[in-house]
Amino acid sequence: MPAYYQTEDLARFSEMAQGAPELWRTFQAWYGGVFQEGALSVREKALIALAVASAIQCPYCIDASTRTSLEHGSSLEQMTEALQVAAAIRGGATLVHGIQMKTIADQISM
Repeated sequence: MPAYYQTEDLARFSEMAQGAPELWRTFQAWYGGVFQEGALSVREKALIALAVASAIQCPYCIDASTRTSLEHGSSLEQMTEALQVAAAIRGGATLVHGIQMKTIADQISM
């Protein structure tokens, strides 16, 4: 079975402009602005993007953010640590939502 995600599709991303070119230009301007140097460095933003991309499991974003992180001087250790932070947040969010389960279970058990 072929893989659903194809690495070469990332290079085709701009084809999304064909259906709505003005919205694409707006998105590109906003997206580009987000990743410019600001209060956070480009390197820091790339690490954040890598962690978020991993948490939401977007292989295209993981690919792009890994490359950008490396291009801006991040080490494998730093990228791995960013992923560990994302995993901890995702794990914590899963556990804290257990309170919802507990509340309902307590109500039904009354």
